[in-house]
Amino acid sequence: MTDLSDRIAATRGLSRRHLFQGAAALGAGLAGAQAAHAQDAAAGAALKGNINHSVARWTFGDMPLADLCVMARDMGLKAIDLCGPDDWPVLKEHGLDSSMCNGAEISLDAGWADPANHDDLIRRYRDHIGLVADAGYRNLICFSGNRGSISDEQGLENCAAGLSQILPQAQEAGVTLVMELLNSRVDHPDYMCDRSAWGVALCERLGAPNFGLLYDIYHMQIMEGDVIRTITDHHDWFAHYHTAGNPGRHEPDDGQELNYPAICRAIRDTGFQGYVAQEFIPSGTGQQAVDALRDAVRTCDV
Repeated sequence: MTDLSDRIAATRGLSRRHLFQGAAALGAGLAGAQAAHAQDAAAGAALKGNINHSVARWTFGDMPLADLCVMARDMGLKAIDLCGPDDWPVLKEHGLDSSMCNGAEISLDAGWADPANHDDLIRRYRDHIGLVADAGYRNLICFSGNRGSISDEQGLENCAAGLSQILPQAQEAGVTLVMELLNSRVDHPDYMCDRSAWGVALCERLGAPNFGLLYDIYHMQIMEGDVIRTITDHHDWFAHYHTAGNPGRHEPDDGQELNYPAICRAIRDTGFQGYVAQEFIPSGTGQQAVDALRDAVRTCDV
């Protein structure tokens, strides 16, 4: 089974097909990252503790996972996001959580909205729910897939019909299935779960305590904006958050339009106890990419 980063790189367009044009530069930047070890450790110790920080594995896909784990721990992160079973032993070795597990999905395009996928998905998720539970993890990602000729209402019914067949097993195992909200305007044309209202409607239809949404702030800024109001009004359904700046999907700094300190304060004020995972594409490589992650964590640590 291929890693999610491979499938995502093939389906999310330029942003994930070309994660870093300077892969060699990133490798060279590890020396700089190691040199900043003491600084990062101090920064990690100084984090406020109100936000559980994570980083998506694929955004540093050219860095050995063990090195990413060391860097993450030094910065005060508690987990690595979007990791599958092959990655979990490395995370455990470094004392990090797998904040959002993957590996059960077919692809971002072929998801629960199309009943033609249900038999395969049910088999895959039943197997993976056991793996996630046995490893001691909680969250497992899933996707609606594309619309095709399916209406949004029919897709809602199809998702509910398919997911309801595995949610009891997941609940018994202590695993939460989390569907990601993605934009269909820029990165994922035709993706069905592209608005928070549709995702919330699916949550309400399922009525399951172990089903929720991955509210990707970058994607929902593109689709609908009004991020803080949406978080405040619908946070009960949001099991996980992803960050990135817009436009460009780069680091959440002052060069983009989202006010991440305010957004993260809104998340904090809901009493959220899950993870906020950095999922941006660094605008630089090597040490610049490492610095971008460190700064992003500080920006979101409210």
